[in-house]
This record gives sequence, C-alpha cells and structure tokens, in this order.
Amino acid sequence: MNRIQSPREMADHASKLRAAGKTVALVPLMGSVHAGKTALIRAAAAEGRAAVAILFANPFQVGPSDPAARYTEDREKDTQASAEAGAETVFAPDLASVFPRGYGTFVTEETISKRLCGISRPTHFRGVTTFSAYLINLIRPDSIWFGQISIQRAAVVRRMAEELACSVAVEVVPTLREADGLAASGANASMTATHRESALALSRALFKMKSMVAVGVTSPDRLVAEATHILSQQRRVRVIYVSVVDPATMEAVREVAPGRCLAAIAAWVDELRLVDNILL
Repeated sequence: MNRIQSPREMADHASKLRAAGKTVALVPLMGSVHAGKTALIRAAAAEGRAAVAILFANPFQVGPSDPAARYTEDREKDTQASAEAGAETVFAPDLASVFPRGYGTFVTEETISKRLCGISRPTHFRGVTTFSAYLINLIRPDSIWFGQISIQRAAVVRRMAEELACSVAVEVVPTLREADGLAASGANASMTATHRESALALSRALFKMKSMVAVGVTSPDRLVAEATHILSQQRRVRVIYVSVVDPATMEAVREVAPGRCLAAIAAWVDELRLVDNILL
C-alpha cells in the first residue's frame, strides 16, 4: 500500500498506474473510516482495480454541526483500515496543499444540489463538487465511488462529470447496515443507547415504506405520512425531510414506480444529523 501526501506525487503515481494498465478507482472518505467505508473500498478494489482512498476533511463540505476535526482524529488508524480493506494507495493531503489561504475557485451544480439535503445545507454540495473536480483533474480516475447513504452526492457528482465532460464513471455501493438495521455511519460509535433507539426510527420508517410499496401502495403522500408518523414517536428526532424521489435527480415523484424510486430521510437525533435512504 502506498501512502501519499503530496498532490504532485499523487498525480505522478496515478499516471504510473494508468501506464501499467491499471484501472484507477477513487474513493473519497473524508476520514473516520468505519465498516461502511471499508466496504466501499473493497467494492472499488474488486476485479483488480487500483483503489485510491482519499483521507481529507474537506472544509467546504462540512459545517458547524459536523466539524472537520472529527474526521482527522486518528489518521494512522484510518490509513491502516483503508489498507486492510484493499486500498492500493491512501492519499492524505494537508489542507494548504489543496485549498491554500485565499482559495476562491468553486464548482457548483445548480439543480440536483438544490434538493433534499441542499435545502438545509446550501453550501455542502458546492464543497463536494469542488473537491471532486479537483480529485478528478489531479488523479484522472476511471471511476469514483460513493455509498448509497450518500446517493445525493453521487447524483450531483455524476451530473457535474457529465456536463463538464469528465471521463469518469460514478459508482454507488449499497448501504451497509448493522444487525439492527441502522445504516453504518461514523456517528454510530458515539451514540448512547438512547440515541441509537431514536436513530433506528429512520431505518424502521424506510423499511415500512418499502413494505407498503411491495403490497401495492403507489402514493408518495401515503408513504411520507406513515414514515413521518414513525419518526414522530421518538421525541429526540426532529425531521428535516422525508421524501420519495427519482434517484438520479432527487426530484419528488408523483407516483411510485417500484424499483425506480428512492425513499430518503434526514433528521436530527439531538445534536446528530443523520441521513438514510432505500430503493423502493
């Protein structure tokens, strides 16, 4: 496993990988590598791909409720976990080498990024697209990988890549869930038992929506109402949104088409902001 900090060295290494006939798969991780993220690396590294894990707390992507420092507490542990999952390279640049003081160039996607999480986090996706464009230009990967729990990020980056003629495939890996159904997340380890019970309302609501569709319910309003009711039973949960959308555009649908719609939830559990989704 190669550990690289310098962007120039990373660009040179990626060029050597391509020259050797390797398929380069980019895996942006931020940090705090957990089971869900190692599953993402394993998927990216399958079939002989050279998986490049990115450990970088993007300051333009995180906000006051999700401080960048939380993603850099144990870089050695994150590097080891990435290597054990099959990363060919871990690229962990310092902040100044990517976004130096006075940095002022941003890439924005103005449609998909305005929906769902974009409503309550208006600058989040600008950070995602800017850093993704930087990585694509620097490393020139064949593919870039996201977990389904971050499916809106994937959709935004896919649109950006298409419209800027970036020759990169955007891949989405199914969400890894713990035994009780909770989506794997960096927040899980810090949850109290009370927080966890409240957080489980998100997956229960999503599974209920999916079961309703399976027996013929096609009204998004009915699905959203049932999910909202389940979430409302937990006093620590404050709903940000519950929606049924097209998974490619994040646009709300008028009628559910089984297999082609996504149920998405974002909510606060006390100070923790959680997201989850499921294909219906």
